[in-house]
Amino acid sequence: MVYEYLVIAGYFLLILGIGFAFKSMAKNSTSDYFRGGGRMLWWMVGSTAFMAQFSAWTFTGAAGKAFTDGFAISLVFFANTFAYFCGWLYFSARFRQMRVDTPTEGIKRRFGPENEQFFSWALIVFSMINAGVWLNALGVFSSAVFNADISLTIVITGLTVLFVSVLSGAWGVVASDFVQTLIVAVISIACAIVALVKVGGPVTLVNDFPVDFVMGPDMNYGILLFGTFIFFLTKQLITIMNLNDSFRFLNAKDSVNARKAALLAMVLMGIGSIIWFIPPWASAILYPDAAAAYPELGNKAGDAVYLVFTRNAMPVGTVGLLLAGLFAASMSSMDSALNKNAGIFVRSLYQPFLLKRETAVTDKHLLRVSRVVSFISGILVIIVALFFKSLKELSLFELMMNVSTMIQVPLLIPLIFGLLIKKTPQWAPWVTVAIGLSVSWIMTYVITPDTFAQWIGLAQPFTRRESVDVGLMLMIVAHLVITAGFFCATTLFYKPQNDGHRAETDRFFRDIETPVIADFEQDDYDRQQRNKLGLMVIIMSAGMVVMMAIPNPLWGRLVFLCCGLVMFAIGCLLKYSARPVNTPPQSKGELS
Repeated sequence: MVYEYLVIAGYFLLILGIGFAFKSMAKNSTSDYFRGGGRMLWWMVGSTAFMAQFSAWTFTGAAGKAFTDGFAISLVFFANTFAYFCGWLYFSARFRQMRVDTPTEGIKRRFGPENEQFFSWALIVFSMINAGVWLNALGVFSSAVFNADISLTIVITGLTVLFVSVLSGAWGVVASDFVQTLIVAVISIACAIVALVKVGGPVTLVNDFPVDFVMGPDMNYGILLFGTFIFFLTKQLITIMNLNDSFRFLNAKDSVNARKAALLAMVLMGIGSIIWFIPPWASAILYPDAAAAYPELGNKAGDAVYLVFTRNAMPVGTVGLLLAGLFAASMSSMDSALNKNAGIFVRSLYQPFLLKRETAVTDKHLLRVSRVVSFISGILVIIVALFFKSLKELSLFELMMNVSTMIQVPLLIPLIFGLLIKKTPQWAPWVTVAIGLSVSWIMTYVITPDTFAQWIGLAQPFTRRESVDVGLMLMIVAHLVITAGFFCATTLFYKPQNDGHRAETDRFFRDIETPVIADFEQDDYDRQQRNKLGLMVIIMSAGMVVMMAIPNPLWGRLVFLCCGLVMFAIGCLLKYSARPVNTPPQSKGELS
Protein backbone atom coordinates (compact mmCIF):
# COMPACT_ATOMS: atom_id res chain seq x y z
CA MET A 1 0.00 0.00 0.00
CA VAL A 2 2.98 2.34 0.30
CA TYR A 3 2.79 3.17 -3.42
CA GLU A 4 -0.93 3.92 -3.17
CA TYR A 5 -0.28 6.35 -0.31
CA LEU A 6 2.44 8.10 -2.30
CA VAL A 7 0.16 8.51 -5.33
CA ILE A 8 -2.64 9.97 -3.22
CA ALA A 9 -0.22 12.29 -1.42
CA GLY A 10 1.05 13.54 -4.78
CA TYR A 11 -2.50 14.15 -5.93
CA PHE A 12 -3.35 16.19 -2.84
CA LEU A 13 -0.23 18.30 -3.32
CA LEU A 14 -1.30 18.98 -6.91
CA ILE A 15 -4.80 20.05 -5.83
CA LEU A 16 -3.38 22.31 -3.12
CA GLY A 17 -1.04 23.77 -5.73
CA ILE A 18 -4.03 24.61 -7.94
CA GLY A 19 -5.66 26.36 -5.01
CA PHE A 20 -2.60 28.55 -4.46
CA ALA A 21 -2.04 29.12 -8.20
CA PHE A 22 -5.51 30.57 -8.72
CA LYS A 23 -5.81 32.34 -5.38
CA SER A 24 -4.76 35.68 -6.86
CA MET A 25 -7.49 35.50 -9.54
CA ALA A 26 -10.23 35.14 -6.92
CA LYS A 27 -9.23 37.87 -4.49
CA ASN A 28 -10.37 41.00 -6.33
CA SER A 29 -14.15 40.78 -6.01
CA THR A 30 -17.09 38.57 -5.06
CA SER A 31 -17.82 38.14 -8.79
CA ASP A 32 -14.33 36.66 -9.24
CA TYR A 33 -14.85 34.44 -6.19
CA PHE A 34 -18.34 33.18 -7.14
CA ARG A 35 -17.98 32.71 -10.92
CA GLY A 36 -14.50 33.75 -11.97
CA GLY A 37 -15.83 37.11 -13.11
CA GLY A 38 -17.50 35.35 -16.06
CA ARG A 39 -14.14 35.02 -17.84
CA MET A 40 -13.54 31.27 -18.12
CA LEU A 41 -12.83 29.36 -21.32
CA TRP A 42 -15.22 26.74 -22.64
CA TRP A 43 -13.03 23.72 -21.86
CA MET A 44 -12.78 24.78 -18.21
CA VAL A 45 -16.52 25.42 -17.95
CA GLY A 46 -17.34 22.20 -19.80
CA SER A 47 -15.14 20.24 -17.41
CA THR A 48 -16.86 21.64 -14.35
CA ALA A 49 -20.29 21.04 -15.91
CA PHE A 50 -19.28 17.43 -16.55
CA MET A 51 -17.74 16.91 -13.11
CA ALA A 52 -20.79 18.43 -11.41
CA GLN A 53 -22.74 15.34 -12.54
CA PHE A 54 -19.86 13.02 -11.71
CA SER A 55 -19.02 12.05 -8.14
CA ALA A 56 -17.61 9.18 -6.12
CA TRP A 57 -21.13 7.76 -6.37
CA THR A 58 -20.37 6.90 -10.02
CA PHE A 59 -17.49 4.63 -8.96
CA THR A 60 -19.38 3.25 -5.93
CA GLY A 61 -23.20 3.15 -5.93
CA ALA A 62 -23.54 3.26 -9.73
CA ALA A 63 -20.73 0.71 -10.17
CA GLY A 64 -22.44 -1.61 -7.69
CA LYS A 65 -25.63 -1.31 -9.71
CA ALA A 66 -23.72 -2.10 -12.93
CA PHE A 67 -22.17 -5.17 -11.28
CA THR A 68 -25.56 -6.67 -10.41
CA ASP A 69 -27.89 -5.32 -13.10
CA GLY A 70 -25.70 -4.90 -16.19
CA PHE A 71 -26.40 -2.27 -18.83
CA ALA A 72 -29.40 -0.61 -17.13
CA ILE A 73 -27.30 1.86 -15.09
CA SER A 74 -25.95 3.45 -18.28
CA LEU A 75 -29.45 4.72 -19.01
CA VAL A 76 -29.16 7.19 -16.12
CA PHE A 77 -25.98 8.64 -17.63
CA PHE A 78 -27.39 8.68 -21.16
CA ALA A 79 -30.14 10.83 -19.68
CA ASN A 80 -27.42 13.21 -18.44
CA THR A 81 -26.03 13.27 -21.98
CA PHE A 82 -29.47 14.21 -23.31
CA ALA A 83 -29.72 17.02 -20.74
CA TYR A 84 -26.41 18.51 -21.89
CA PHE A 85 -27.55 18.20 -25.50
CA CYS A 86 -30.56 20.34 -24.58
CA GLY A 87 -28.13 22.67 -22.83
CA TRP A 88 -26.11 23.07 -26.02
CA LEU A 89 -29.28 23.51 -28.05
CA TYR A 90 -31.06 26.03 -25.84
CA PHE A 91 -30.28 26.52 -22.14
CA SER A 92 -26.53 27.11 -21.65
CA ALA A 93 -26.23 30.36 -23.62
CA ARG A 94 -29.39 31.75 -22.01
CA PHE A 95 -28.04 30.98 -18.54
CA ARG A 96 -24.91 32.99 -19.34
CA GLN A 97 -27.02 35.77 -20.78
CA MET A 98 -28.87 36.27 -17.46
CA ARG A 99 -25.88 38.52 -16.56
CA VAL A 100 -25.78 37.56 -12.89
CA ASP A 101 -23.12 36.24 -10.49
CA THR A 102 -25.20 33.66 -8.59
CA PRO A 103 -28.16 31.41 -9.49
CA THR A 104 -30.50 33.06 -7.00
CA GLU A 105 -29.85 36.45 -8.57
CA GLY A 106 -31.25 34.89 -11.74
CA ILE A 107 -34.25 33.66 -9.74
CA LYS A 108 -34.74 37.19 -8.42
CA ARG A 109 -34.70 38.64 -11.93
CA ARG A 110 -37.23 36.07 -13.13
CA PHE A 111 -39.56 35.69 -10.14
CA GLY A 112 -38.89 38.60 -7.76
CA PRO A 113 -37.18 39.11 -4.37
CA GLU A 114 -39.69 37.06 -2.33
CA ASN A 115 -39.00 33.95 -4.39
CA GLU A 116 -35.29 34.73 -4.24
CA GLN A 117 -35.44 34.50 -0.44
CA PHE A 118 -37.48 31.29 -0.47
CA PHE A 119 -35.29 29.47 -2.96
CA SER A 120 -32.07 30.73 -1.36
CA TRP A 121 -32.81 28.91 1.89
CA ALA A 122 -34.27 25.86 0.13
CA LEU A 123 -31.35 25.46 -2.29
CA ILE A 124 -28.71 25.91 0.41
CA VAL A 125 -30.28 23.14 2.50
CA PHE A 126 -30.70 20.82 -0.48
CA SER A 127 -27.17 21.32 -1.81
CA MET A 128 -25.82 20.39 1.63
CA ILE A 129 -27.88 17.20 1.58
CA ASN A 130 -26.68 16.36 -1.93
CA ALA A 131 -23.03 17.08 -1.12
CA GLY A 132 -23.42 14.92 2.00
CA VAL A 133 -24.52 12.00 -0.19
CA TRP A 134 -21.44 12.46 -2.42
CA LEU A 135 -19.07 12.73 0.52
CA ASN A 136 -20.61 9.65 2.13
CA ALA A 137 -20.04 7.70 -1.09
CA LEU A 138 -16.37 8.65 -1.05
CA GLY A 139 -16.09 7.67 2.63
CA VAL A 140 -17.49 4.20 1.88
CA PHE A 141 -14.97 3.54 -0.86
CA SER A 142 -11.84 5.07 0.65
CA SER A 143 -12.44 3.43 4.04
CA ALA A 144 -12.37 0.07 2.26
CA VAL A 145 -9.05 0.98 0.60
CA PHE A 146 -7.33 2.05 3.81
CA ASN A 147 -9.21 -0.24 6.19
CA ALA A 148 -10.03 2.98 8.02
CA ASP A 149 -13.10 4.17 9.87
CA ILE A 150 -15.66 5.65 7.44
CA SER A 151 -16.40 8.57 9.77
CA LEU A 152 -12.71 9.53 10.00
CA THR A 153 -12.38 9.28 6.21
CA ILE A 154 -15.39 11.54 5.68
CA VAL A 155 -14.00 14.18 8.05
CA ILE A 156 -10.48 14.24 6.55
CA THR A 157 -11.75 14.33 2.97
CA GLY A 158 -14.33 17.00 3.73
CA LEU A 159 -11.73 19.26 5.34
CA THR A 160 -9.44 18.95 2.30
CA VAL A 161 -12.22 19.96 -0.10
CA LEU A 162 -13.08 22.79 2.25
CA PHE A 163 -9.56 24.21 2.07
CA VAL A 164 -9.49 24.47 -1.75
CA SER A 165 -12.98 25.97 -1.95
CA VAL A 166 -12.34 28.62 0.70
CA LEU A 167 -8.90 29.55 -0.64
CA SER A 168 -9.51 30.17 -4.33
CA GLY A 169 -13.27 30.25 -4.91
CA ALA A 170 -14.68 29.52 -8.37
CA TRP A 171 -11.27 29.80 -10.09
CA GLY A 172 -9.83 27.03 -7.91
CA VAL A 173 -13.00 24.96 -8.18
CA VAL A 174 -13.17 25.06 -11.98
CA ALA A 175 -9.41 24.71 -12.51
CA SER A 176 -9.29 21.65 -10.25
CA ASP A 177 -12.31 20.26 -12.12
CA PHE A 178 -10.36 20.40 -15.39
CA VAL A 179 -7.40 18.55 -13.90
CA GLN A 180 -9.75 16.10 -12.21
CA THR A 181 -11.51 15.45 -15.51
CA LEU A 182 -8.16 14.36 -16.97
CA ILE A 183 -7.52 12.09 -13.99
CA VAL A 184 -10.97 10.49 -14.26
CA ALA A 185 -10.57 10.05 -18.03
CA VAL A 186 -7.14 8.41 -17.70
CA ILE A 187 -8.25 6.03 -14.97
CA SER A 188 -11.52 5.10 -16.67
CA ILE A 189 -10.01 4.44 -20.10
CA ALA A 190 -7.04 2.47 -18.70
CA CYS A 191 -9.30 0.30 -16.52
CA ALA A 192 -11.77 -0.23 -19.37
CA ILE A 193 -9.06 -1.38 -21.80
CA VAL A 194 -7.55 -3.80 -19.28
CA ALA A 195 -11.01 -5.12 -18.37
CA LEU A 196 -11.89 -5.84 -22.00
CA VAL A 197 -8.55 -7.59 -22.58
CA LYS A 198 -8.92 -9.76 -19.48
CA VAL A 199 -12.53 -10.70 -20.18
CA GLY A 200 -11.91 -11.46 -23.86
CA GLY A 201 -13.52 -8.50 -25.63
CA PRO A 202 -16.89 -6.76 -25.72
CA VAL A 203 -18.76 -9.70 -27.26
CA THR A 204 -17.61 -12.04 -24.50
CA LEU A 205 -18.44 -9.38 -21.92
CA VAL A 206 -22.07 -9.28 -23.06
CA ASN A 207 -22.48 -13.02 -23.69
CA ASP A 208 -20.84 -14.23 -20.46
CA PHE A 209 -22.46 -11.71 -18.12
CA PRO A 210 -24.02 -13.77 -15.29
CA VAL A 211 -27.54 -12.49 -16.04
CA ASP A 212 -29.21 -10.95 -19.06
CA PHE A 213 -26.85 -8.06 -19.84
CA VAL A 214 -29.55 -5.67 -21.01
CA MET A 215 -32.46 -6.58 -18.76
CA GLY A 216 -30.56 -7.65 -15.66
CA PRO A 217 -31.91 -9.92 -12.90
CA ASP A 218 -35.30 -9.91 -11.14
CA MET A 219 -37.12 -8.37 -14.07
CA ASN A 220 -40.55 -9.87 -14.80
CA TYR A 221 -41.76 -6.89 -16.80
CA GLY A 222 -39.19 -5.79 -19.36
CA ILE A 223 -41.22 -2.74 -20.41
CA LEU A 224 -40.19 -1.16 -17.09
CA LEU A 225 -36.63 -0.74 -18.35
CA PHE A 226 -37.81 1.28 -21.34
CA GLY A 227 -40.19 3.30 -19.16
CA THR A 228 -37.45 4.05 -16.64
CA PHE A 229 -35.20 5.40 -19.39
CA ILE A 230 -37.90 7.65 -20.86
CA PHE A 231 -38.74 9.19 -17.51
CA PHE A 232 -35.10 9.55 -16.56
CA LEU A 233 -34.62 11.71 -19.68
CA THR A 234 -37.17 14.13 -18.28
CA LYS A 235 -35.91 13.94 -14.71
CA GLN A 236 -32.28 14.62 -15.60
CA LEU A 237 -33.25 17.50 -17.87
CA ILE A 238 -35.13 19.08 -14.96
CA THR A 239 -32.30 18.50 -12.48
CA ILE A 240 -29.47 19.75 -14.73
CA MET A 241 -30.92 22.54 -16.89
CA ASN A 242 -32.59 24.84 -14.38
CA LEU A 243 -31.95 28.25 -12.83
CA ASN A 244 -30.21 26.77 -9.79
CA ASP A 245 -27.77 24.69 -11.83
CA SER A 246 -27.15 27.59 -14.19
CA PHE A 247 -24.03 28.27 -12.07
CA ARG A 248 -22.19 25.83 -14.33
CA PHE A 249 -22.43 28.26 -17.22
CA LEU A 250 -22.30 31.63 -15.44
CA ASN A 251 -18.49 31.24 -15.46
CA ALA A 252 -18.19 31.23 -19.26
CA LYS A 253 -16.57 34.25 -20.89
CA ASP A 254 -19.39 34.64 -23.44
CA SER A 255 -22.44 32.97 -24.94
CA VAL A 256 -20.46 30.98 -27.51
CA ASN A 257 -18.18 29.50 -24.85
CA ALA A 258 -21.22 28.57 -22.74
CA ARG A 259 -22.65 26.54 -25.64
CA LYS A 260 -19.29 24.91 -26.36
CA ALA A 261 -19.05 23.98 -22.67
CA ALA A 262 -22.41 22.19 -22.80
CA LEU A 263 -21.29 20.36 -25.96
CA LEU A 264 -18.06 19.22 -24.28
CA ALA A 265 -19.99 17.99 -21.23
CA MET A 266 -22.38 16.12 -23.54
CA VAL A 267 -19.55 14.34 -25.36
CA LEU A 268 -17.70 13.42 -22.16
CA MET A 269 -20.87 12.14 -20.53
CA GLY A 270 -21.91 10.15 -23.60
CA ILE A 271 -18.55 8.37 -23.87
CA GLY A 272 -18.27 7.91 -20.12
CA SER A 273 -21.71 6.30 -19.90
CA ILE A 274 -20.13 3.16 -21.35
CA ILE A 275 -16.44 3.48 -20.41
CA TRP A 276 -17.03 3.87 -16.65
CA PHE A 277 -18.97 0.63 -16.29
CA ILE A 278 -16.87 -1.79 -18.32
CA PRO A 279 -14.75 -2.75 -15.24
CA PRO A 280 -17.81 -3.56 -13.02
CA TRP A 281 -19.39 -5.50 -15.88
CA ALA A 282 -16.16 -7.44 -16.38
CA SER A 283 -15.89 -8.00 -12.61
CA ALA A 284 -19.24 -9.81 -12.64
CA ILE A 285 -17.54 -12.41 -14.86
CA LEU A 286 -13.98 -12.36 -13.52
CA TYR A 287 -14.73 -11.85 -9.81
CA PRO A 288 -18.31 -13.00 -9.17
CA ASP A 289 -17.80 -12.76 -5.39
CA ALA A 290 -16.58 -9.16 -5.57
CA ALA A 291 -19.70 -7.84 -3.82
CA ALA A 292 -18.79 -9.88 -0.74
CA ALA A 293 -15.14 -8.80 -0.58
CA TYR A 294 -15.78 -6.11 2.06
CA PRO A 295 -18.45 -7.44 4.46
CA GLU A 296 -17.66 -4.65 6.94
CA LEU A 297 -19.53 -2.26 4.62
CA GLY A 298 -22.81 -4.07 5.25
CA ASN A 299 -25.43 -3.54 2.54
CA LYS A 300 -23.02 -1.17 0.82
CA ALA A 301 -20.42 -3.95 0.24
CA GLY A 302 -21.41 -4.19 -3.43
CA ASP A 303 -20.43 -0.55 -3.89
CA ALA A 304 -16.72 -1.45 -3.63
CA VAL A 305 -16.56 -3.65 -6.77
CA TYR A 306 -14.43 -1.07 -8.62
CA LEU A 307 -11.83 -1.42 -5.89
CA VAL A 308 -11.91 -5.22 -6.19
CA PHE A 309 -11.28 -4.98 -9.93
CA THR A 310 -8.47 -2.45 -9.56
CA ARG A 311 -6.68 -4.46 -6.89
CA ASN A 312 -6.91 -7.69 -8.82
CA ALA A 313 -6.51 -6.65 -12.45
CA MET A 314 -4.57 -3.38 -12.59
CA PRO A 315 -0.87 -2.56 -11.97
CA VAL A 316 0.30 -1.66 -8.47
CA GLY A 317 -0.32 2.04 -7.92
CA THR A 318 -3.59 2.14 -9.83
CA VAL A 319 -5.63 1.91 -6.63
CA GLY A 320 -3.99 5.17 -5.58
CA LEU A 321 -4.92 6.73 -8.93
CA LEU A 322 -8.46 5.40 -8.63
CA LEU A 323 -8.84 6.85 -5.18
CA ALA A 324 -7.38 10.11 -6.49
CA GLY A 325 -10.10 10.03 -9.14
CA LEU A 326 -12.72 9.45 -6.47
CA PHE A 327 -11.39 12.34 -4.44
CA ALA A 328 -11.42 14.36 -7.66
CA ALA A 329 -15.04 13.52 -8.39
CA SER A 330 -16.28 14.21 -4.87
CA MET A 331 -14.18 17.34 -4.49
CA SER A 332 -15.69 18.67 -7.70
CA SER A 333 -19.24 18.08 -6.52
CA MET A 334 -18.65 19.31 -2.99
CA ASP A 335 -16.52 22.38 -3.70
CA SER A 336 -19.03 23.52 -6.33
CA ALA A 337 -21.77 23.21 -3.72
CA LEU A 338 -19.76 25.18 -1.15
CA ASN A 339 -18.87 27.94 -3.61
CA LYS A 340 -22.46 28.19 -4.84
CA ASN A 341 -23.83 28.24 -1.28
CA ALA A 342 -21.49 31.08 -0.36
CA GLY A 343 -22.67 33.08 -3.36
CA ILE A 344 -26.33 32.45 -2.63
CA PHE A 345 -26.03 33.37 1.05
CA VAL A 346 -23.95 36.50 0.58
CA ARG A 347 -25.73 37.97 -2.46
CA SER A 348 -29.32 36.89 -1.76
CA LEU A 349 -29.55 36.79 2.05
CA TYR A 350 -26.73 38.67 3.78
CA GLN A 351 -26.39 41.66 1.45
CA PRO A 352 -30.17 42.35 1.25
CA PHE A 353 -30.31 42.14 5.07
CA LEU A 354 -27.62 44.81 5.37
CA LEU A 355 -29.32 47.00 2.78
CA LYS A 356 -32.60 46.86 4.69
CA ARG A 357 -30.76 48.08 7.77
CA GLU A 358 -29.09 50.76 5.63
CA THR A 359 -25.67 49.42 6.61
CA ALA A 360 -22.78 50.41 4.38
CA VAL A 361 -20.98 47.39 2.95
CA THR A 362 -17.99 46.98 0.64
CA ASP A 363 -17.30 44.19 -1.83
CA LYS A 364 -14.13 43.31 0.13
CA HIS A 365 -16.25 42.76 3.24
CA LEU A 366 -18.61 40.50 1.28
CA LEU A 367 -15.60 38.56 -0.04
CA ARG A 368 -14.41 37.88 3.53
CA VAL A 369 -17.91 36.79 4.54
CA SER A 370 -18.02 34.47 1.50
CA ARG A 371 -14.98 32.59 2.74
CA VAL A 372 -16.49 32.25 6.22
CA VAL A 373 -19.75 30.95 4.74
CA SER A 374 -17.85 28.42 2.60
CA PHE A 375 -16.10 27.15 5.71
CA ILE A 376 -19.33 26.80 7.70
CA SER A 377 -21.07 25.10 4.76
CA GLY A 378 -18.23 22.57 4.54
CA ILE A 379 -18.57 21.67 8.21
CA LEU A 380 -22.33 21.18 7.82
CA VAL A 381 -21.82 18.96 4.74
CA ILE A 382 -19.46 16.75 6.76
CA ILE A 383 -22.14 16.41 9.45
CA VAL A 384 -24.76 15.45 6.83
CA ALA A 385 -22.41 12.82 5.34
CA LEU A 386 -21.88 11.32 8.78
CA PHE A 387 -25.65 11.06 9.19
CA PHE A 388 -26.06 9.27 5.85
CA LYS A 389 -23.29 6.90 6.89
CA SER A 390 -25.65 5.63 9.61
CA LEU A 391 -28.32 4.64 7.05
CA LYS A 392 -26.92 1.17 6.43
CA GLU A 393 -30.18 -0.25 5.09
CA LEU A 394 -29.97 1.85 1.90
CA SER A 395 -27.53 1.22 -0.92
CA LEU A 396 -25.79 4.30 -2.28
CA PHE A 397 -27.74 4.00 -5.53
CA GLU A 398 -31.09 4.04 -3.74
CA LEU A 399 -29.98 6.85 -1.41
CA MET A 400 -28.95 9.03 -4.35
CA MET A 401 -32.10 8.34 -6.35
CA ASN A 402 -34.42 8.90 -3.37
CA VAL A 403 -32.85 12.23 -2.42
CA SER A 404 -32.83 13.38 -6.04
CA THR A 405 -36.40 12.40 -6.91
CA MET A 406 -38.22 13.20 -3.66
CA ILE A 407 -36.65 16.59 -2.93
CA GLN A 408 -34.74 17.86 -5.94
CA VAL A 409 -37.37 17.45 -8.66
CA PRO A 410 -40.20 19.40 -6.95
CA LEU A 411 -37.75 22.11 -5.95
CA LEU A 412 -36.44 22.59 -9.47
CA ILE A 413 -39.59 22.26 -11.58
CA PRO A 414 -40.44 26.00 -11.31
CA LEU A 415 -36.80 26.84 -12.06
CA ILE A 416 -36.88 25.21 -15.48
CA PHE A 417 -40.49 25.80 -16.51
CA GLY A 418 -40.10 29.44 -15.49
CA LEU A 419 -37.63 29.83 -18.37
CA LEU A 420 -40.23 28.56 -20.82
CA ILE A 421 -43.41 30.12 -19.42
CA LYS A 422 -43.41 33.87 -18.85
CA LYS A 423 -46.81 34.86 -17.48
CA THR A 424 -47.03 33.34 -14.00
CA PRO A 425 -48.15 35.02 -10.75
CA GLN A 426 -45.61 35.81 -8.02
CA TRP A 427 -46.84 33.03 -5.75
CA ALA A 428 -46.58 30.31 -8.41
CA PRO A 429 -42.98 29.10 -7.73
CA TRP A 430 -43.11 28.57 -3.96
CA VAL A 431 -46.63 27.15 -4.01
CA THR A 432 -45.53 24.72 -6.74
CA VAL A 433 -42.67 23.53 -4.54
CA ALA A 434 -45.03 23.03 -1.57
CA ILE A 435 -47.38 20.98 -3.75
CA GLY A 436 -44.44 19.03 -5.16
CA LEU A 437 -43.15 18.04 -1.72
CA SER A 438 -46.67 16.90 -0.81
CA VAL A 439 -46.74 14.82 -3.99
CA SER A 440 -43.39 13.25 -3.01
CA TRP A 441 -44.81 12.28 0.41
CA ILE A 442 -47.95 10.77 -1.11
CA MET A 443 -46.00 8.80 -3.71
CA THR A 444 -43.63 7.50 -1.04
CA TYR A 445 -46.06 6.46 1.67
CA VAL A 446 -49.52 6.19 0.08
CA ILE A 447 -49.30 5.25 -3.61
CA THR A 448 -46.54 2.65 -3.37
CA PRO A 449 -45.46 0.26 -6.15
CA ASP A 450 -47.43 -2.54 -4.42
CA THR A 451 -50.54 -0.36 -4.34
CA PHE A 452 -50.08 0.45 -8.02
CA ALA A 453 -49.68 -3.27 -8.84
CA GLN A 454 -53.00 -3.99 -7.11
CA TRP A 455 -54.76 -1.19 -8.99
CA ILE A 456 -53.77 -2.53 -12.40
CA GLY A 457 -54.33 -6.14 -11.35
CA LEU A 458 -50.88 -7.61 -11.98
CA ALA A 459 -50.83 -11.38 -11.77
CA GLN A 460 -47.21 -11.41 -10.58
CA PRO A 461 -45.96 -9.00 -7.89
CA PHE A 462 -43.02 -6.71 -8.53
CA THR A 463 -39.57 -7.93 -7.54
CA ARG A 464 -37.53 -5.69 -5.23
CA ARG A 465 -35.61 -4.23 -8.17
CA GLU A 466 -38.83 -3.59 -10.07
CA SER A 467 -40.36 -1.95 -6.99
CA VAL A 468 -37.47 0.51 -6.81
CA ASP A 469 -37.77 1.32 -10.54
CA VAL A 470 -41.56 1.59 -10.46
CA GLY A 471 -41.39 3.81 -7.38
CA LEU A 472 -39.05 6.21 -9.20
CA MET A 473 -41.21 6.16 -12.34
CA LEU A 474 -44.41 6.84 -10.41
CA MET A 475 -42.73 9.70 -8.56
CA ILE A 476 -41.52 11.32 -11.80
CA VAL A 477 -44.90 10.87 -13.52
CA ALA A 478 -46.69 12.42 -10.54
CA HIS A 479 -44.39 15.43 -10.57
CA LEU A 480 -44.74 15.92 -14.32
CA VAL A 481 -48.53 15.68 -14.22
CA ILE A 482 -49.37 17.32 -10.89
CA THR A 483 -46.40 19.52 -9.89
CA ALA A 484 -45.39 20.76 -13.35
CA GLY A 485 -49.03 20.77 -14.43
CA PHE A 486 -49.93 23.06 -11.54
CA PHE A 487 -47.14 25.51 -12.37
CA CYS A 488 -48.28 25.69 -15.99
CA ALA A 489 -51.90 26.13 -14.88
CA THR A 490 -51.03 29.19 -12.79
CA THR A 491 -50.88 31.17 -16.03
CA LEU A 492 -54.70 31.15 -15.83
CA PHE A 493 -54.45 33.28 -12.68
CA TYR A 494 -51.92 35.75 -14.05
CA LYS A 495 -53.10 39.36 -14.17
CA PRO A 496 -50.61 41.85 -15.67
CA GLN A 497 -52.03 44.77 -13.73
CA ASN A 498 -51.28 43.02 -10.44
CA ASP A 499 -47.71 42.05 -11.36
CA GLY A 500 -45.34 44.52 -9.69
CA HIS A 501 -42.36 42.60 -11.07
CA ARG A 502 -43.53 42.73 -14.68
CA ALA A 503 -40.96 45.25 -15.94
CA GLU A 504 -38.00 43.31 -14.53
CA THR A 505 -39.41 40.05 -15.92
CA ASP A 506 -39.59 41.63 -19.38
CA ARG A 507 -35.96 42.82 -19.05
CA PHE A 508 -34.93 39.32 -17.93
CA PHE A 509 -36.43 37.67 -21.01
CA ARG A 510 -34.88 40.32 -23.29
CA ASP A 511 -31.47 39.74 -21.72
CA ILE A 512 -31.52 35.96 -22.05
CA GLU A 513 -32.06 36.38 -25.78
CA THR A 514 -29.19 38.89 -26.09
CA PRO A 515 -25.70 37.34 -26.59
CA VAL A 516 -22.85 38.16 -24.23
CA ILE A 517 -19.61 39.11 -25.99
CA ALA A 518 -16.21 39.05 -24.24
CA ASP A 519 -14.47 42.42 -23.79
CA PHE A 520 -10.97 43.50 -24.83
CA GLU A 521 -9.43 42.49 -21.48
CA GLN A 522 -10.33 38.82 -21.97
CA ASP A 523 -7.13 37.84 -23.81
CA ASP A 524 -5.03 38.26 -20.67
CA TYR A 525 -7.40 36.03 -18.68
CA ASP A 526 -7.30 33.43 -21.46
CA ARG A 527 -3.51 33.29 -21.36
CA GLN A 528 -3.44 33.00 -17.57
CA GLN A 529 -5.85 30.06 -17.64
CA ARG A 530 -3.92 28.21 -20.33
CA ASN A 531 -0.54 28.93 -18.78
CA LYS A 532 -1.41 27.96 -15.19
CA LEU A 533 -3.32 24.81 -16.12
CA GLY A 534 -0.75 23.81 -18.74
CA LEU A 535 1.93 23.85 -16.05
CA MET A 536 -0.26 21.84 -13.64
CA VAL A 537 -1.01 19.21 -16.28
CA ILE A 538 2.70 18.88 -17.19
CA ILE A 539 3.55 18.36 -13.50
CA MET A 540 0.80 15.74 -13.28
CA SER A 541 2.13 13.97 -16.38
CA ALA A 542 5.62 13.88 -14.86
CA GLY A 543 4.19 12.21 -11.77
CA MET A 544 2.47 9.64 -13.99
CA VAL A 545 5.73 8.82 -15.78
CA VAL A 546 7.52 8.48 -12.42
CA MET A 547 4.99 5.75 -11.55
CA MET A 548 6.80 3.55 -14.08
CA ALA A 549 9.35 2.97 -11.31
CA ILE A 550 6.77 1.03 -9.28
CA PRO A 551 7.52 -2.73 -9.50
CA ASN A 552 5.05 -3.95 -12.12
CA PRO A 553 5.01 -6.16 -15.21
CA LEU A 554 6.13 -4.42 -18.41
CA TRP A 555 2.55 -3.91 -19.58
CA GLY A 556 1.74 -2.18 -16.28
CA ARG A 557 4.65 0.23 -16.65
CA LEU A 558 3.60 0.95 -20.24
CA VAL A 559 0.09 1.84 -19.01
CA PHE A 560 1.57 4.58 -16.81
CA LEU A 561 3.88 5.74 -19.61
CA CYS A 562 1.04 6.08 -22.12
CA CYS A 563 -1.13 7.96 -19.62
CA GLY A 564 1.76 10.28 -18.80
CA LEU A 565 2.52 11.00 -22.45
CA VAL A 566 -1.12 11.86 -23.20
CA MET A 567 -1.23 14.29 -20.29
CA PHE A 568 2.13 15.79 -21.25
CA ALA A 569 0.86 16.46 -24.78
CA ILE A 570 -2.25 18.21 -23.40
CA GLY A 571 -0.12 20.30 -21.02
CA CYS A 572 2.23 21.36 -23.81
CA LEU A 573 -0.68 22.34 -26.05
CA LEU A 574 -2.10 24.52 -23.28
CA LYS A 575 1.27 26.18 -22.66
CA TYR A 576 1.78 26.73 -26.39
CA SER A 577 -1.66 28.31 -26.76
CA ALA A 578 -0.84 30.72 -23.90
CA ARG A 579 1.80 32.53 -25.95
CA PRO A 580 1.06 36.21 -26.60
CA VAL A 581 -0.31 36.80 -30.08
CA ASN A 582 -0.21 40.16 -31.80
CA THR A 583 -3.80 40.92 -32.70
CA PRO A 584 -5.61 44.16 -33.44
CA PRO A 585 -7.30 45.62 -30.34
CA GLN A 586 -10.91 44.52 -29.95
CA SER A 587 -13.75 46.87 -29.28
CA LYS A 588 -15.35 46.63 -25.90
CA GLY A 589 -18.07 43.98 -25.81
CA GLU A 590 -20.99 43.21 -23.52
CA LEU A 591 -19.31 41.09 -20.88
CA SER A 592 -21.32 40.99 -17.69
